[in-house]
Amino acid sequence: MRKVRAIPHKGKEPYFSFYRMLGFYPDRIDLYQEALTHRSSSIRSNSGKWVNNERLEFLGDAILDAIVADILYKKFENKKEGFLTSTRSRIVQRETLNKIAIEIGIDKIITSSTRNLAHNTNIYGDALEALIGAIYLDQGYRVAKSFVFETLIKQHINIDTVLKSEVDFKSRLIEWGQKYKIDVGFEVTDSSYDEQNNPIFESRVIVGGMDLGSGKGYSKKESHQKAAKKAIKKLRNDNELLEKLFEKGNSESSETSGQEEENVQIEI
Repeated sequence: MRKVRAIPHKGKEPYFSFYRMLGFYPDRIDLYQEALTHRSSSIRSNSGKWVNNERLEFLGDAILDAIVADILYKKFENKKEGFLTSTRSRIVQRETLNKIAIEIGIDKIITSSTRNLAHNTNIYGDALEALIGAIYLDQGYRVAKSFVFETLIKQHINIDTVLKSEVDFKSRLIEWGQKYKIDVGFEVTDSSYDEQNNPIFESRVIVGGMDLGSGKGYSKKESHQKAAKKAIKKLRNDNELLEKLFEKGNSESSETSGQEEENVQIEI
């Protein structure tokens, strides 16, 4: 059983701010402060390292994916992998995370020196992922899952609405590839920073071993979406390309009839 911790008088307001947002008092307040420190406001630690939320964002992104997969796996017992993958992608997509981050107040307490937020609203969604990473390190998986489900999903996401919403381009492509046994993969090919020090990523999508498109965006997920959109456009308009992909597929895919191949083109 977790003991009730005493809240120190000095600096008690940060604890209460996080309590109002999270529903519990942090044990390691430094993790949560780090989670809300954007790269533009990096702080040099006593050891000389620059501290910001990028590492926690990396961890939180993976933890969030795992938690949502856990929830969907248990909620939809009879659904196949493609459905679960596309539903998870729609729940954790950047636009949704940005919206939730603002709704729970992250935009009011994040530390950032970025002046122009026109192309950088992703910092809120990134900070939310970093916050989930901090919760995981501070409180463990169970509390992190409770926060995602009870605070984020139940209060801010309607799964029934998500299921009826338009599938994003990346999810469409992944689900199509899983259905017809064709490998779909994304990789970041370049990263840089613009004049406002906002990160820019360029990615490409490989379908059946073939490079079908590239995309550039202010997050990895945005660049993946743009690359997937280009790939889908090619697949819809190029019958010869579809034939080549099916020739490279496994025996199950190669046995697909001509009528089914026509449906593939329409469905994607």
